[in-house]
Amino acid sequence: MKAVYVREFAPFDQAEIVDIPNPEPGPGEVLIAVKAAEANFPDILVMEGKYQITPPLPFSPGKAAAGIVESTGGKVMSLKPGDRVAVQVEHGAYAEKLITSPATCYPMPDGMPFEDAAALGLVYQTSHFALAGRASIKPGDNVLVLGASGGIGVSSVQLAKALGAGVVIGGVLGAENATIAKATGADHTIDLGMENLRDGLRDQVREMTGGRGADIVIDPVGGAANAAALRAMAWSGRMVIIGFASGDIPMIKSNYLLVKNIAVSGLQWSDYRERDPAWVGRVQNEIFEFYSDGKLKPYISKIYPLEDYAKALMRLKTGQAQGKIILKMG
Repeated sequence: MKAVYVREFAPFDQAEIVDIPNPEPGPGEVLIAVKAAEANFPDILVMEGKYQITPPLPFSPGKAAAGIVESTGGKVMSLKPGDRVAVQVEHGAYAEKLITSPATCYPMPDGMPFEDAAALGLVYQTSHFALAGRASIKPGDNVLVLGASGGIGVSSVQLAKALGAGVVIGGVLGAENATIAKATGADHTIDLGMENLRDGLRDQVREMTGGRGADIVIDPVGGAANAAALRAMAWSGRMVIIGFASGDIPMIKSNYLLVKNIAVSGLQWSDYRERDPAWVGRVQNEIFEFYSDGKLKPYISKIYPLEDYAKALMRLKTGQAQGKIILKMG
């Protein structure tokens, strides 16, 4: 089988494309013939040894895929060869074959393309746990999503609407990204590149929400946008920090949290998969149901062959990625 192979932690574009023997599933394992994999920014950090969880060397990166069950080991009762599944793993998705546990496999709806199933993996799971788990979204809540044209941004906008949000606002950079955010569900957009972002974001959010502000902020960006979004929040608002795509980890002034009863929390999604896989399974089923009901659809901007994984990750690293980027096998 072909696989992206990391022999040592190094810049991501130094990984190799290799032919290695097909793995064999052991007891309690399944072998997946991967058809599509989701490219994500954390994959870069894993490959370079900068992520909070680093696999033993050598390894194939990739945290989300979709494919067909090819074979099963002993004691596997929930899946059989031929089943079409989405898969969430810590690593291993950048390969034509993948060994995993049945607990990390989620049956796909009939007719769903493998590319869509892969795209509805890590980022949609992360957004769902941010909105419903950490922020406890309620019907009518106003939601501000930073980086709303990226992977987490699009999934957060779409899931906020599907979960009953009121006004959903996308924070973006530039007119092209604003078009994407609006096309994928945002009610309004705000350019995060404006002058005086500190006051301007607050003023525009208030205008768009009838003076209330944002009940929920989803922040995968960090930097100056984080501080500005904090000022744009409603009383008893909830901010969920997912990442720092800007490269700038913000320092939050805790005195502001007291003035408006604001809660700020963080989200590390893989903890849920390890601690409560049944919960993750229920969330994935709900995401697939939203898809089947027409309430969301992933925006896939680029599909690359596995051999061009470095081009895919470079778009993520340089901030050129819009929506999801998918690697296709075969």
